[in-house]
Amino acid sequence: MNLVFCGTPEFAVPTLKKLVEAGHHVRLVVTQPDRPSGRGQELAAPPVKQLAQSLALPVVQPDKIKNNQEFRAQLEALKPEAIIVVGYGRIIPKWMIDLPPQGNINLHGSLLPKYRGAAPIQWAIARGETVTGVTTMRIDEGLDTGDILLMREMPIDPEDTAVTLAPRLAELGSGLMLETLRGLEAGAIPPRKQDHTGATLAPILKKEDGQIDFNREAPEIVNRLRGFQPWPGAFTTFRGKNLTLHRAHLAASGMGPMVPGEMKVAGEDLFLGCGEGTALQVIELQPEGKRRMSARDFIHGYRPKAGERLGST
Repeated sequence: MNLVFCGTPEFAVPTLKKLVEAGHHVRLVVTQPDRPSGRGQELAAPPVKQLAQSLALPVVQPDKIKNNQEFRAQLEALKPEAIIVVGYGRIIPKWMIDLPPQGNINLHGSLLPKYRGAAPIQWAIARGETVTGVTTMRIDEGLDTGDILLMREMPIDPEDTAVTLAPRLAELGSGLMLETLRGLEAGAIPPRKQDHTGATLAPILKKEDGQIDFNREAPEIVNRLRGFQPWPGAFTTFRGKNLTLHRAHLAASGMGPMVPGEMKVAGEDLFLGCGEGTALQVIELQPEGKRRMSARDFIHGYRPKAGERLGST
């Protein structure tokens, strides 16, 4: 097919790569503008742009697309059969939806209609799901509400974080996109409407989502810690300074009564009280201005006092 590809993050890279390898004609790659990155805040190209340049594909980076007449004329001149959208990060306007005969085909990182929105992988983990997947769908004017084309499931491992799960979903999705295009060309995929009554939202993450509320039960805190990697993470305060938890798991029963946020040291193990009498065991953490360290090193370095509490509860 003659295609236009719209994508920005690392999640979109495997799909673009496989489209080219499969012999599709990617006439144009559309991605977001370069952004400041790192401590030096130097401009950095999005992962999709880096791949497109390595494949000698033409790239455009419009700041806005809805009323961009130059961009619209460029796409209309290309006459794409389909526009592929993977993590582009912009709302697709109606003129673009209506342009190609096969529509705008989106790869979404959840089993729609669950987890519509900007952060489906993170929220699926944060809410304790054990199965997720990817969906290809035709974009309409709603938020991830278009007709479903194909779906594939994938288990979420107990130790998965958003960092470990996203690359696996991206690979699964890249193959699903090829299968979708083959099916559309053959007229073999009947689009099906979503059941909007089963929809859940996965809104864009905010800094405050990472603040630990120790009144939540330990399983929920651990799931949120896993889901919100690498940002906003899971953080609280200790002796008036920030403290980030990097790894933790549910504590075995028999810890005895602990109030939310209370620290308990047992040998070289560190436990934190959570809601409803639950507790978690800290594996790795990072005090403000310090390196990441094991719970053992934290205990020896900071010597938490009996009954000392983290954060505000």
